[in-house]
Amino acid sequence: MTTTAIKKQVDDYLPLLTIKQQSLVLDMIKNFLNIDSDTKRISKKQYNKEVDEAVQRIEKGEFVSQTDAEKSLSKW
Repeated sequence: MTTTAIKKQVDDYLPLLTIKQQSLVLDMIKNFLNIDSDTKRISKKQYNKEVDEAVQRIEKGEFVSQTDAEKSLSKW
């Protein structure tokens, strides 16, 4: 399906939705695009720092294995 065809279908169907449904569709589109005015991105420097800290914790043995996590969750 072409972009033009998709846009036409959206234009055809959108008016058929209630305002609440249109708002939900818009929220879903924003979610797909990860557009959120409240979300603040971290810098590469901060990201790398967090990754390095996580690697250090793993090397120290400070982690939960998948098996242990599943056992813990099964008790909920």
